[in-house]
Amino acid sequence: MSTKSKSDLVILYHRQPYEEVVENGQTTFKENKSPNGIVPTLKGFCASADKGTWVAWKQVAPKQQSKFQRRVTIEDDYGDYDVVRLPLSADQVKSFYHVTSKEAFWPVLHSFPWLFSSENSNWDTFREVNRLFAEAACEEVSDDGLIWIHDYNLWLAPYYIRKIKPDTKIAFFHHTPFPSADIFNVLPWREEIVDSLLCTDLLGFHIPRYAENFCGVARALRGVDLADRLDVFPPLVSSGMALSEPTVTPYIEHKGRRIVIDSRPIGTNPPLIQDYLSRFDAGERVAEIRSEIGDLHLIISVGRVDYTKGAKETLEAFDRLLSRRPELTGKVKLMMVCAAAAQGMTIYRTAQREIERLVGSINGKYGTLGWTPIMLTMRPIPFEELVSYFRVADTCWITPVRDGLNLVAKEYIAAKEGSSGALVLSEFAGVAVELPQAILTNPYSANDMDAAIDCAIDMSVEERKERMKALYETVTTWDIRFWAQHVTGLFDELRGKKSTKATTGAAEDAA
Repeated sequence: MSTKSKSDLVILYHRQPYEEVVENGQTTFKENKSPNGIVPTLKGFCASADKGTWVAWKQVAPKQQSKFQRRVTIEDDYGDYDVVRLPLSADQVKSFYHVTSKEAFWPVLHSFPWLFSSENSNWDTFREVNRLFAEAACEEVSDDGLIWIHDYNLWLAPYYIRKIKPDTKIAFFHHTPFPSADIFNVLPWREEIVDSLLCTDLLGFHIPRYAENFCGVARALRGVDLADRLDVFPPLVSSGMALSEPTVTPYIEHKGRRIVIDSRPIGTNPPLIQDYLSRFDAGERVAEIRSEIGDLHLIISVGRVDYTKGAKETLEAFDRLLSRRPELTGKVKLMMVCAAAAQGMTIYRTAQREIERLVGSINGKYGTLGWTPIMLTMRPIPFEELVSYFRVADTCWITPVRDGLNLVAKEYIAAKEGSSGALVLSEFAGVAVELPQAILTNPYSANDMDAAIDCAIDMSVEERKERMKALYETVTTWDIRFWAQHVTGLFDELRGKKSTKATTGAAEDAA
């Protein structure tokens, strides 16, 4: 265990940055099976700091709390860093995460206000868990350090941190969409949430639309002063798309404080994906998949069981495709990876039952002795395996009805490396404003969904290559390293250090 000292970077995130495995009665910490996405990026930040600490929660039975190891030191491919685990009871986890976060916040964030429910929410428990995160962060952070909070589960942490350590620099990043004021204000705790977010020094969002939605909420509830808006930066499309914004507010001012507003989508990790695919075993697996698929047009759709992810809409569109185009019988296959929700997430049970019902109906209606239209898996596929399927798939079908960003779309593009492929993408995924060369579709419209999948199947090889080449250039230019450099530059500016970044954009001009 490391000698206790203060950290210059403390990350607050609900997930632990590893998988905890018990083998022969011993607990070991292993790398995540799916190493892409935000977790490894945040681990890189932790490890690259002079001293970094990660704060997360872990469910612990009351009888085990006295013996619980609160701090562990991790040594992995990303470096050395400490993880402080907050032992929460099963009741705390259920109330804070499964109920308040998922039944009250999640539908509002994703613009489903009619699914909002606060009947079972215990706001005092949500406050208590956020206070525990804040206290742990303040105990870890050095006087000139920075606390970086991630996502809506910890909306109240900035308020408690500011009360304990008034001068600490606080950054907050939203991984979900942020809705417009008329939807956000459905939340009965709206003012307390906004007051907490206004305690930060930096608020980050994936795209300008979400940032502007927050500014609208803050102006409506607290009358904040908004800076003059600046043009959005590439590769974001400034107009003509469902989530486009031509300009973005660089900062807001409230009670004598300036809060930098940043909107920069997280990138994926193309070199990591290419490294996987360059290995001999990956080459063998790609060849096996191609042999198994044969001449079928392989469509892959990857998400999880969640009514926002659009699995129901995708399956209904696939049903219509096979109905109106009988010539495709035995010639297309949909591989749907739909990871089941964690235990205790009762809100998603209906969605899971509907997915299973639709898959069974479609396979029963159209399947033949030698052909099953849909292959459904509800277990997560290891990332090395998934990118092999991406390399083979003719079409990737990602059509959530609402999504903060969606890295799967970028991972598919990176795996194709500019070769022939088609991406059918929802206009309401944040990533769409970066990827205009995708086949964009409105998942709320059956006609639009039908036209998009027809376009993907019928598109010429030449057009597939042309579109994928442009998408690949975007994904490899604005990748995870670019995003990390950008964020590091913002942090340096907050702490009064000379910035080392080499990026341009609205947030840089504002800071």
